[in-house]
Amino acid sequence: MPEEITAEELAHPESLAVHQPHVPPEEGGLWSAQRRPLTLGLVLTITLVAAEALAVSTAMPIVARELGGLELYGLVFSAFLVGSLIGIVVAGSLIDRRGVVMPFLLGLTLFAIGLALGGAAVSMPMLIGARLIQGIGGGAIPPIAYVAIGRSLPEHLRPRMFATMSTAWILPGIFGPAVAGVVAEAFSWRFIFLGLLPLLAVSGSMAYRGLRNVHDAPAGAKGSSGGTRIRDGLIVGAGVALLTGGLTSTSLLVAAGLGAAGLLITLWAFRRLAPAGTLRAARGYPTAILLRGLLTFAFFTVDAYVALLLVEVRGWSAAGAGIALTAATVSWTAGSWTQARLTTRFSHERFVRVGFPVVALGIAGLGLISFPAVPSWLAVPIFAFAGYGMGLAYAQFALIVLRDVPRDSQGEVTAALTLSDSLGTVLGTSLAAAFIAAGVRAGLGPGPGVEAAIAAGAVVAAIGWVIAPRLLPAAAPARGAPATGSLEAEASGGLR
Repeated sequence: MPEEITAEELAHPESLAVHQPHVPPEEGGLWSAQRRPLTLGLVLTITLVAAEALAVSTAMPIVARELGGLELYGLVFSAFLVGSLIGIVVAGSLIDRRGVVMPFLLGLTLFAIGLALGGAAVSMPMLIGARLIQGIGGGAIPPIAYVAIGRSLPEHLRPRMFATMSTAWILPGIFGPAVAGVVAEAFSWRFIFLGLLPLLAVSGSMAYRGLRNVHDAPAGAKGSSGGTRIRDGLIVGAGVALLTGGLTSTSLLVAAGLGAAGLLITLWAFRRLAPAGTLRAARGYPTAILLRGLLTFAFFTVDAYVALLLVEVRGWSAAGAGIALTAATVSWTAGSWTQARLTTRFSHERFVRVGFPVVALGIAGLGLISFPAVPSWLAVPIFAFAGYGMGLAYAQFALIVLRDVPRDSQGEVTAALTLSDSLGTVLGTSLAAAFIAAGVRAGLGPGPGVEAAIAAGAVVAAIGWVIAPRLLPAAAPARGAPATGSLEAEASGGLR
């Protein structure tokens, strides 16, 4: 059984250096000549996605004031995530059949179209539609990145690659929210969308160079029916759309009916797209896929509304509220590098068991910020604490999947992982949007809705911690022994 991580070891990972086992030298690291194009391309692409996400979160209070429709605030985020559900499934199906290049180019094009329409939006519904298109394109990127990592990097380099991609959020995290707030207040929020188009062309061309060298899955082992999976992906998107539409309805009857129908449709289609046993937390990587969704549900139920809490409830400026997002971004990266540094000593499963309670405590702590007697600046370190927990746990689910799933099924299974990620995010943000809309319609303002979202996020993170032990297979291999899950899956020729 892997050893427990102590608080002192997490705070001072350098003290564990003497325990690190020897790793045989490879033909090169992440920045060697043959791997540099892929590493640089993925890092630049993630940097662009990070800049866009943080900028929109920071500027949305100003956008809502100009375009109106505060009750539709959450749908700007939910529309992107609904679109990403479709993009994820389509990309996952195409990867195992056509490689990574074609779905990458298709996704990049749709992302650019969404940016252009978003910058030209004249109403909140138009902005929501633009974000939907943008999400379809953006949804293709994560499964492509995961499969490229799994097919081109040895296992011991993968944690460092995920930490490196997490670092891509640092510059956008430090400067993005503040710059976005200044640009939105002093010039126009439209530059936040339109200004990214030239950068998209640069990062996309570099990523394309690296992805051309990623080998496809073996011929003749191309997974299940692509048409069926795309259909199920569309059903997931329709279910989420019904659910989010119901949650924002002014009628309690409509909200209950559409919400329940949307949830049932979403879970039915997701069950068909995910490995067997995912929804019942079957031991091993099916639980990893489920927990990824619970983790993102918990964190992003709150993340999209931290700026709203600080601007509308505590009277901060948009630029000032961006500091809290920056702190969480930097601490997320710090947590990611901690797991990369300690990955040869502690198992992926152990990091998840530590990360969930850290996230739960950080989210719960934000509930104090609603009280006027509590200094509002405490939101910065409290949310940073939650971000550190995300950094510890987030990459572990992809590492478990890449370790245990056969190569020819990585496209579909990593798509299921990313689908769970996005479903957790969209369900969390949609639930929070419903809480906030209800508070606004009741004349109470957004504060009570944000408080309800914080409570929901903390509870779901606690549930994830309870389920986390099921990441270990029924007969877990000893430390240092080869993982048998991958061999068994290879022998069976498919998913367990």
